[in-house]
Amino acid sequence: MNLHEYQGKELLKKFGIPVQEGFLATTPEEAIKAYDQVVESSKSPVAVIKAQIHAGGRGKGGGVKLVKSREQAAQTAPQILGMMLKTPQTPGGMNGPGKLVRKILVTEDSFKPDFESCKEYYVSILTDREKKANVIIYSTEGGMDIEAVAEKTPHLVHKEYVHPLAGFQAFQARNIAFKLGLSGESFKNMVRFVTNLYKAFTESDATLFEINPCLKDGYGNILAVDCKVSLDDNALFRHSDLEAMRDTDEEDPAEVEAKAYNLNYVSLDGNVGCMVNGAGLAMATMDIIKLSGGQPANFLDVGGTADAARVEQAFRIILKDPAVKAILINIFGGIVRCDRVAQGVVDAYKNIGEIKVPIIVRLQGTNAELAKDIIDQSGLRVRSAILLKDAAELVREALLEK
Repeated sequence: MNLHEYQGKELLKKFGIPVQEGFLATTPEEAIKAYDQVVESSKSPVAVIKAQIHAGGRGKGGGVKLVKSREQAAQTAPQILGMMLKTPQTPGGMNGPGKLVRKILVTEDSFKPDFESCKEYYVSILTDREKKANVIIYSTEGGMDIEAVAEKTPHLVHKEYVHPLAGFQAFQARNIAFKLGLSGESFKNMVRFVTNLYKAFTESDATLFEINPCLKDGYGNILAVDCKVSLDDNALFRHSDLEAMRDTDEEDPAEVEAKAYNLNYVSLDGNVGCMVNGAGLAMATMDIIKLSGGQPANFLDVGGTADAARVEQAFRIILKDPAVKAILINIFGGIVRCDRVAQGVVDAYKNIGEIKVPIIVRLQGTNAELAKDIIDQSGLRVRSAILLKDAAELVREALLEK
């Protein structure tokens, strides 16, 4: 689950991490009020208006603007609110449809007392699955072009791995501050910053913290000017306060709908819909679709209780994707009987009405032969198979027919 910038900053502040302060607005009127609050707290007429969407690179798409007066704020806020913001990280990139901006954050200008005395850094924390450890990635070259820094000057990007049992050590925090070239109060502040940041990362069960830029202002303070936070969905039961921050407007509507029915669904860019019970079998099914000449349109795990209601809902979600040219249902009947799943497929087909794309059903396990008979005798436009290779061949034939 991703958080907006303003939500991520709320989380960071709970762990004593300094942030660029700001106020949320959803209308132009609220934006003016937020601007006045920023001016009052910062004692400066300069403010920054930031689009709040679940994507980075907002500045490159015109989603971050500096304003120097109330009049500029009144003019800029309506331009950002309601815009379809395109960034390198929105669907389709800069050539895609973009994301609708429903919220903006009006913040103080943190580059003080003067721009030249400030310095931007990059700090992020994530899990390196290959190393089986969390890693802090940091660089002296923070800002909008960190991807170019990693590509062209990788020696400027440093990594600090954290032992999963020993945890983050004080010497590691000092090592980070040293490699960032800091000294004096700013050195101490960076040590405190990364120590608290790692604590926030682990205690909130996050999968990603990205602070870019992490700013040293002219007074030697270290603060998060921007932040990107991703949380582990599987751990949200421990964090009801964080789960309450979920913004479904920023998520794929099909994935939101699937979640409501306890279906594990992820949209992909393909032409063959998948309906499978079990994550491992789902991965194998996507592989067999690619080998048959197709591309998986989704990952969909209906779980071990693939009853008629869940199968019907899974059908409805898959069919909402106009790119789907065929559907492959691949069920292994261990806990659930294959004949029960087959009957669920038939019932769901009848409830939905005419389904214009071919459906291939592969059922293996308990009562698989009986299940095949149910499918074959249903009179519906459903093709059955028991062997996976036969199902793959049926997928290939269905795509060629299209």
